[in-house]
Amino acid sequence: MNELLLILSLLISFGSTILFLKLFGKSGLFAWIGICAVFANIEVTILVHAFGMDQTLGNTLFASSFLATDILSEIYGKKNANKGVLVGIITTIMFILLSFMWVHYIPAESDWASPSVKALFSNTPRMLLSSLIAYVVSEILDVWLYHTWWNLTEKKTGSHDKFLWFRNNFSTLFSQLVNIVIFNFGAFLGIYSFPELLGITGACYVIYVVTSLLDTPFLYIAKKIAKPEAIEAE
Repeated sequence: MNELLLILSLLISFGSTILFLKLFGKSGLFAWIGICAVFANIEVTILVHAFGMDQTLGNTLFASSFLATDILSEIYGKKNANKGVLVGIITTIMFILLSFMWVHYIPAESDWASPSVKALFSNTPRMLLSSLIAYVVSEILDVWLYHTWWNLTEKKTGSHDKFLWFRNNFSTLFSQLVNIVIFNFGAFLGIYSFPELLGITGACYVIYVVTSLLDTPFLYIAKKIAKPEAIEAE
């Protein structure tokens, strides 16, 4: 069941990225990045066993956030990709501040939701801070690597369009490794034993490798459906 849900989550996350692009252009990608920032920071508190490994949720949403910034890089240019990263950073900060406030309200006698909210969010400032640091570092690195690989392949081939798969995958694979190491060790060191933490980190990165490879067709689809007059690639 978990495996099926993860596959469906991946398809929904990547499909939604394309849908938001199709309906709203780059503004839709900015919106989707914000949505991912909130939902992924909630999902990541859940640990599941799937494909023979223990792993935190949120992987598919984080992966689609990287897909969104790669689409922004490819179609709308580095400036807009960095703007997308900024959207994610600000959204995450606001989520941290608001969720911190939720657990400090004094509930009414008839309230039923506060115990669950407090159980979920009272112990997550460290987790959310680790998520924010990991997001900032890895997303900035992803945009920088994307355009670094792009400049390199353009110089080697003389073509601005070739090797899209290369810059997409090798920027995301490096940046996702940085993301998962910073987050897992920042959020869970001392909570899980070191061997367990290594296992969870390795499992999460395996998922990231798979999702990174699977997002490439969606990037090609995004480039195909983008309106020529909207392309501002730099």
